[in-house]
Amino acid sequence: MASNRMQRINSDIERAVASFLRGVKDPRVNQGLLSVTSVETTGDLKYCNVYLSALGLSDERSLMRGLKSASGYLRRELGASLSLRAVPELIFHLDRSIERGARINSIISELNITPEEEPGDDEAATTPETEL
Repeated sequence: MASNRMQRINSDIERAVASFLRGVKDPRVNQGLLSVTSVETTGDLKYCNVYLSALGLSDERSLMRGLKSASGYLRRELGASLSLRAVPELIFHLDRSIERGARINSIISELNITPEEEPGDDEAATTPETEL
């Protein structure tokens, strides 16, 4: 469980990286809609895992190369905007949970399941009530 300070740092880094990603001029990074899903920073502020969700992604490998190339720019901008004693090294990961959720939703919607009546409904209608 992260402390309140680490949670605050993570949310500040998440917000800052999301805004700075729009300023990256590398076409490898601007190939789809990128959103930062979460950020996890180590306790010593040396490393920061940034999880990204990408919609409309054409080439995953080139996106990761572009992000690695832009990490210096992002780190410099992060250091200028946040007052941290050490600016962490950014490590990018693709978060596929949204894709998996959409796929599961489509599979569930394709199933032909008819709603069943609850067993208690039939019994209540056929059983006469006794008076006490």
